[in-house]
Amino acid sequence: MEPGTILKSQGILSVRDLHLPNKRVLLRADFNVPLDESLSITDDSRIRATLPTIEFIRKADARLILCSHLGRPKGKKAPKYSLEPVGRRLAELLQCEVLVPDDCVGDAAIHLIANQRSNQVILLENLRYHAGEEENSEELARKLADLCDVFVCDAFGCVHRAHASVSALPRLVPARGAGLLLEREIEVLTRLTTAPEGPYVALLGGAKVSDKIEVIESLLPLVNGLVIGGAMAYTFLAAQGLDMGKSLVERDHVGLAKHLLGRCAEKNLPVFLPVDHTVVTEIKADAVAVTKANGALGADDIAVDIGPQTIALFTDVLGGRSSQLAGAPRTVLWNGPMGIFEMDAFAAGTMAVARAVAQSTATSVVGGGDSVAAVQKAGVTPMISHISTGGGASLEFLSGQPMPGIAALRGGRR
Repeated sequence: MEPGTILKSQGILSVRDLHLPNKRVLLRADFNVPLDESLSITDDSRIRATLPTIEFIRKADARLILCSHLGRPKGKKAPKYSLEPVGRRLAELLQCEVLVPDDCVGDAAIHLIANQRSNQVILLENLRYHAGEEENSEELARKLADLCDVFVCDAFGCVHRAHASVSALPRLVPARGAGLLLEREIEVLTRLTTAPEGPYVALLGGAKVSDKIEVIESLLPLVNGLVIGGAMAYTFLAAQGLDMGKSLVERDHVGLAKHLLGRCAEKNLPVFLPVDHTVVTEIKADAVAVTKANGALGADDIAVDIGPQTIALFTDVLGGRSSQLAGAPRTVLWNGPMGIFEMDAFAAGTMAVARAVAQSTATSVVGGGDSVAAVQKAGVTPMISHISTGGGASLEFLSGQPMPGIAALRGGRR
């Protein structure tokens, strides 16, 4: 399938379709990067992810203006949320001058843009310094629209939010479209929800069933196997009548988990749940951990990772060695870790699953901040087919929720 085919079928233009030479192009990026106490960037993945779109626009002889949010300044200016560190990192990566005015709108921004040279990039200051950003203010959107001739959205991690720069703004700029990153996200995730190649296995983890309800519901008609790990698995095991000790169980969702398992049984859809666990009585790095099978957890036991038998079970499913699947998976979706992987003592399960997903012959899609961090920690990032840049956005897309930032791009003109 040609790049852009799915995008065009949804009435959205790609940045490749837009007339850019000599135009002021406002690119909404997602530069919400983590900073340490000295305000140094600890992970520039989100910046690097947008570089192809940035370079495409620059090579088209356009004047590039970038905008983004960072953190939650709650409508007020705060130095710790300034995009200055992002500007410095962009200058290093692009090998050009990156100017950061003290506001995203107003005289300083207008002056810099009016005098912008071809070898300069302008990065507007934090959009969330204005309360109107999260309020989807048309007034703020109009001020931003006045700064550009063309609008491009590449902030997939924000398109599920009805915020001024992703929802109201594009509707005010007729020449609008999706950046290369957003285009790729839309095309990959649309295939997962419409025509995935089977066998299709969804691997879901993380803490809460409640965070994944809509995704599970939407996946049931599509997948050929469901693998559930992490703390959310404990709620499903509790629904089967197992005592999970002091493990994290969403008691108010046990009934729902039982209902979902019943629906899977009706569809003859195999559900793979943990059969053993790494267990502690206190969550700390030097805790004494033991392995216990289902039904063997004591009253004070806390499950913090999947055990070795479960690792073997899950890796067999992902490697095509399960008799419950008709062959090796051709598509694998992974969202959510298998345990408290941030602590090395409880990371074995998540690391093993990351390696199994990477080694699979399937098209692999990894979404969610923790899952992305896991594949990075396991050192298998280059082996993953697609790593989504939006945790909440990818989940809402997969569950069929409205995506204001994508809807706002439809019907644009070149």
